[in-house]
Amino acid sequence: MARFVQPAPVPADPYTGDRLLRSWLDRQLGPAGHAAATDRLASLSAEVVGPLRAAHVDAEAHPPTLVRYDPWGARIDRIDTAAGWQSQRAAAARHAVVALPYLDSARATWGAAARVVQHALLHLYGPESATFSCPVAMADGAAALLSLPEVDPAVREAWLPRLTSTDPDTAITSGQWMTESQGGSDLARSSTTGRAAGDGSWRLTGEKWFCSAADAAMAVALARPEGAGPGSRSLVPFLVPRYAADSLLAGPDLDPAAPAPGVTVHRLKDKLGTRALPTAEIGLRDAYALPLGDPGQPGLTRAMTLVVVTRLHNAAAAAGGMRRGLAYALAYAGTRQVAGGRLIDSPLHRATLGTLAVDAAGAFVLAGHAFALMGRVEVGADPEAAAELRVVAPLAKLATGRLAVAAASEYVECFGGAGYVEDTGVPRLLRDAQVLPIWEGTTNVLALDVLRAVVREDAATPLLRRLDAATDIARRLTPVLADAVARATAQLRTAVAEVTADPGTPPVVAGARGFALRTAYALTTALLVEQAAGGDETAEVAARLWARRWLQHEDVAIDAHQHLEVLC
Repeated sequence: MARFVQPAPVPADPYTGDRLLRSWLDRQLGPAGHAAATDRLASLSAEVVGPLRAAHVDAEAHPPTLVRYDPWGARIDRIDTAAGWQSQRAAAARHAVVALPYLDSARATWGAAARVVQHALLHLYGPESATFSCPVAMADGAAALLSLPEVDPAVREAWLPRLTSTDPDTAITSGQWMTESQGGSDLARSSTTGRAAGDGSWRLTGEKWFCSAADAAMAVALARPEGAGPGSRSLVPFLVPRYAADSLLAGPDLDPAAPAPGVTVHRLKDKLGTRALPTAEIGLRDAYALPLGDPGQPGLTRAMTLVVVTRLHNAAAAAGGMRRGLAYALAYAGTRQVAGGRLIDSPLHRATLGTLAVDAAGAFVLAGHAFALMGRVEVGADPEAAAELRVVAPLAKLATGRLAVAAASEYVECFGGAGYVEDTGVPRLLRDAQVLPIWEGTTNVLALDVLRAVVREDAATPLLRRLDAATDIARRLTPVLADAVARATAQLRTAVAEVTADPGTPPVVAGARGFALRTAYALTTALLVEQAAGGDETAEVAARLWARRWLQHEDVAIDAHQHLEVLC
């Protein structure tokens, strides 16, 4: 008797097989703008399903290692990474995954919507990048920070072209050294100090506990200048060269690839997921650094430029991972035989997949909206977009992060026992998703940020305007959907009034997470309605089911089963 072998799932092309992505690009860019992006997106997609998928597997199978000493006992702190990791690095540069929104040619073609195209690139690239999407995110954040006018032009000219290069031989990425063991997300407890060296450079001393992309050529580190006051606002972002080649403290005999003087890699982290990504504990002892902005002025606001960008990348990673996991689950269900038929023909399994597709659609439009807003802020200095982005950035990050974990758990279950076996690659979906509600602020940290935005900056006003407009749009689609949006808007308006009336009370603070999630779910409904208004059938079905699932807490299984082909 022949041994049965289950065919490996082969998901659809991530660009041509994603109807919502292509329709969304049509609406955001216009047909001509989308056409201008098609070759770029198709080229990346073709590489994702071929060599980059293989590179992803290689990098995951060969996680980074730290070599502390050379054969003769010299401390070298070299991080060795897999060939697949290097392939992902080169591809990110070639396809301008970081660089695109900074390229003059891209801004000339798409204007503020260059960030929309970037979001599409991330949607294709990130899910099978062995988490190289993380150094991509931090490189983008560092580039945005370096682009600020208050940064020394000489520092900008030395480093920004390298971060935004599309030549793999010259392109670099960045790390982000903020977290310290005693503080975590409580930056006010940061103990790393900065001392002026007299030549415009500084020397940093301290311990950083969670430094991802520890192999990157540079990092943005937070430090407190000598004499600065306590608290988080007095912290200043500094650019720290990672290697001797870029440190003015390195002598002529030091290997350019050696760690910069004063930078020590204590150990690599053994993490639940993102195992191909080198994350380290790093010590600084009078390490060479360059201030990003005036070190005599409080710098946390400047540093938040980086954090906003990385939070949006986190949302993009969540949405992209949800869609790719769905593609794999659909492919498996199409070939797996159960009870005399294909798994994809089971009404119960179709309902499961359809519900996952609704959540993936919501995550995608929410992350995409944040990128669109960021483009309008960067290119047009749009004050309305800036006001909305202030609250959308934390909302998008917190909501998509939680959705991604729940979806990943379902995807593992969709594969049965094979989903629990490491060499299928499926368990990685869940292990890697779990970081998404943690990186760049946990759900509770971000919920409090949402409260601050609403109370101090009137950030709810643009959201309520969008929801009011979505109610009117929804009336042209279906009265039931319009009524759901109207009820959610009224409830949110009442909640905002209660929050702003007395924001420091224990009930308001205790309810911050629920408030933020309800706000994010209402906003996502509005965004799906906006997408549906142009005739997008996928978005219309997703909007109706999302509203029922997340605003009204109804079971949508029957409709998810019936509309699976439209949703996917």
